[in-house]
Amino acid sequence: MPTVDFEGNRIECPEGAVLRDVLLAAGETPHNGRADVLNCRGHGSCGTCAVELGALAGDELAVSSPTKRERARLSFPPHSAESLDAGLRLACQTRVYGDLLVTKHGGFWGQHVVDE
Repeated sequence: MPTVDFEGNRIECPEGAVLRDVLLAAGETPHNGRADVLNCRGHGSCGTCAVELGALAGDELAVSSPTKRERARLSFPPHSAESLDAGLRLACQTRVYGDLLVTKHGGFWGQHVVDE
């Protein structure tokens, strides 16, 4: 059973579960501020659930490939064509197949990725 690490909380989920649903079921949210209310409810059109994904313990990132809808949304402002390269994904369009580290960045759409 995959484990999602989000803001210090470890959440177990069934393999293939949609990341947005996993977070919401655990009382977490992939949204910032008012985006918690003002969002597309998982249809991949608003972009407010953008999160950065990483693998845990040196494993490969085990998630679904970006959907056509997700690619389109992440290439449109306030996101940019580089959003996917920066590791951003839409939680509502991402299925979890392995252990995962999820980071929510600042901004209404979670688009404020800080280079380290």
